[in-house]
Amino acid sequence: MKFETAIVVAPDHPAFAGHFPGQPILPGVVLLGWATGALGAALGRPVPPCEIAAAKFLQPVRPGTALLIRHVRQPGGAWHFEILAGEATVASGTLRVAAP
Repeated sequence: MKFETAIVVAPDHPAFAGHFPGQPILPGVVLLGWATGALGAALGRPVPPCEIAAAKFLQPVRPGTALLIRHVRQPGGAWHFEILAGEATVASGTLRVAAP
């Protein structure tokens, strides 16, 4: 099972305030929040608190960046996610979500 969700990072997103002045970078926690939120939307239910089994942040995300969040279900029920900006992977990881 696979899901994809597109997001454009708003240039005025509040997470950029102070992170970092003159060189704004989206904090990784925002990317993780979008990854879990997008999974919940695709599944049609809120994702309860889950285990982040792995997370890698590979490239900074700047204001106005178009992102694609891709989820692929893994054997055993975990979800692998990738967050892409064009062809570049900016973050990836694995979420373990409790059954509903």
